[in-house]
Amino acid sequence: MFLINCPHCGERDQSEFNCGGEAHIVRPKNPLNLTDDQWADYLFMRKNIKGIQFERWNHSNGCRRWFNVVRNTATDEILKIYNIGEKAPQIEGNNPKTPSGEPIIGSGNYSTSFEKKQ
Repeated sequence: MFLINCPHCGERDQSEFNCGGEAHIVRPKNPLNLTDDQWADYLFMRKNIKGIQFERWNHSNGCRRWFNVVRNTATDEILKIYNIGEKAPQIEGNNPKTPSGEPIIGSGNYSTSFEKKQ
């Protein structure tokens, strides 16, 4: 659990909020003209970054308003909170700290990074 500073209500426990997924996804102008694959790509394909992610959050157990959060998904550190409709802020650095024992961001995962033992 971590704290989120709702821009409308102040700091509250994360359990009061729901994450709405990646922020700044642009809806297609003519969705009826898309193929099934293009529509599925719009609906389901997200970056799911380990590190700095731009997300939409809703204060579901409070004011019920939406806002954007820049969060390090590896540590849950919130770097910036800003209103829906505002341009994404520039965040310094793209290699945030990860918890102890994890490989650096972009290094792959444990299952592919160790040699097989015989």
